[in-house]
Amino acid sequence: MLLRKTALVLALATAALLTSNATASAAPAPASAAPTPFAAAAANPVIVVGGLSGVAVAYEPIAARLRADGYRTFIYQLPGLGLGDIPTSARAFATYVEQVRAGTGAATVDVVAHSEGGLVSRYYLKRLGGTATVGRYVSLGTPQYGTYVANIVAFLGLGSCAGVVACQQMTIGSAFLADLNAGDDTPGAVRYTTIRTLQDELVRPTGNAAVNDGATNVLIQAYCPLRVVGHLGLVLDGTAYTIVRGALVDGPVRPNCLAL
Repeated sequence: MLLRKTALVLALATAALLTSNATASAAPAPASAAPTPFAAAAANPVIVVGGLSGVAVAYEPIAARLRADGYRTFIYQLPGLGLGDIPTSARAFATYVEQVRAGTGAATVDVVAHSEGGLVSRYYLKRLGGTATVGRYVSLGTPQYGTYVANIVAFLGLGSCAGVVACQQMTIGSAFLADLNAGDDTPGAVRYTTIRTLQDELVRPTGNAAVNDGATNVLIQAYCPLRVVGHLGLVLDGTAYTIVRGALVDGPVRPNCLAL
């Protein structure tokens, strides 16, 4: 598969899982589920931010879990499926956050972001003043410090990420990542949590999915050594979700290793 440009782009795409042909609008639509005792109605709305090539419908499984726990939940599909410039996607995301805030009356939102979506969200926090409007940031398999999977495209002689700008920006040592990771990784009063897995086939080394400066960085296998979770599985896996759920209530890291 690596011999084909298209396959490589989709491999880097955090949601190649997303084989559905469905398309989804980025316009916010409030969740219909009633709050449960776990999450009070007053809890921050949660925006699930998709990854590269990730159509919104593919994030419905994790959104459904959040709704079942009482959260007003929204899914943000990256513009152009995230193939373009990450700062440009972050500026579009900033507009979306304001739409959610206006629609819900909430002062702040929480963000649960998969893969490239974590970089888009983090750029919004660090460079676009997003720390004033976000309470919690949770990333799932985000190449915070880049991935060799992006670098290998050039090694295989297919040029610089086959021309995909976001892929170029996710290469280890890119100018984008140098800027994003300069200074404090965790600005503002936002509570930062990163979740990663040893079986992540797209973020290599997997330690690059963590950030510094006081974030809670969770390696699933440090708590559940027998749990097998791939990159795309992070948005589907029950154990990963129990970590997300704990982060959204500022709880201790107590993954349920048997969760479905």
